[in-house]
Amino acid sequence: MTNYRSLLSDLIQKYRDRADFLLIRIEESESTDILLRGEKIETLSEEVAIRRQVRACYRGGWGFASFNRLHAIEEQIEDAIAAARLVGNQKTTLAPVPTVEGVYELPLPAGNPRDIPLADKKALCEHYNQLLRDYDSRIATTAVSYSDLTQRVAIATSEGTLAEQTWADLEARFSAIARNGETVQTGRETVGSRRGWQDLTNLDEQVVTAAQRAVNALSLPTVTGNVYPVVIDPVLAGLFVHEAFGHLSEADMTYENPDLQEIMTMGRRFGPSNLQIFDGAAPPEHRGSYQVDDEGTPAQTTQLIQDGILVGRLHSRETAGKLGESATGNARCLDYQYPPLVRMTNTWIGRGDTPVEDLFQDIPVGVYAKNWLGA
Repeated sequence: MTNYRSLLSDLIQKYRDRADFLLIRIEESESTDILLRGEKIETLSEEVAIRRQVRACYRGGWGFASFNRLHAIEEQIEDAIAAARLVGNQKTTLAPVPTVEGVYELPLPAGNPRDIPLADKKALCEHYNQLLRDYDSRIATTAVSYSDLTQRVAIATSEGTLAEQTWADLEARFSAIARNGETVQTGRETVGSRRGWQDLTNLDEQVVTAAQRAVNALSLPTVTGNVYPVVIDPVLAGLFVHEAFGHLSEADMTYENPDLQEIMTMGRRFGPSNLQIFDGAAPPEHRGSYQVDDEGTPAQTTQLIQDGILVGRLHSRETAGKLGESATGNARCLDYQYPPLVRMTNTWIGRGDTPVEDLFQDIPVGVYAKNWLGA
């Protein structure tokens, strides 16, 4: 990557005057994917890739190119600039951000997955799969998947940012389907980490929980249809705040949608006075954490709801500029083939002041919802 940073710096210097904004992003990745379904190994693969993208903005118009061949980089820069100049007919409005120079490596206190042989990863998946299969004779089907992705990304912009960051993301999913006659139930568990390999080992108890949930669900009583008070656990609360509110906070959905702007009006009350909602990539060791986003904006923590009132939203530099707000470091690429979109990072509800046991007071009959069943 040291050679890449030097190359990027030279290319930015050469082409910076031909666009209002220019960004070059080089991505190196190494990954592992394993899938066991029943007794069959369906996927067992490792991949190494080097990928690149260029974004240019001229008079508010964007040009974009993604490619694999390093020798084609100048051609792709010229194509992106030409596209931007072809469609640009307004004013480039990007929220200002500090320039960033440095090399950032998210620590792996639980061990680098690249140091673990593929055979060891496969053996761990087979062990977990056997735990699911052996739990109960009513377990009809099992599935265990494992993936890890290590990325090194270098970003250079025409405004002086030249940053490199490295991180690893790991995930394991476990599912069991139990059958009793015509009754079929599913139990799932998911574990993810940006701390490293060891976080996905020694999960026997959690893995068995997936099979246990499936089997227990076979004999659950039928719930009588009615309206009930519901208490949800922290995991499900996080899911709801992500889906029901977090996506509404992504400003690329807002700045060109007048109806949504009316709904997401700053100062509008969305909840009780003790409700606090945050999003940010700055808290370390979470799966949405990083040092800079894919536009080179430093990571931060943004308060979205304060005391029940809407006080913030999530931005790229363009959406922040068009709405007259500050960039929040939430511009993220799905991968090198896509320009960054405004997306959540780590989203959470602030800790309240109600003891857990008090949540259940005065509820003679209700629902306590734990976790979630989706894949």
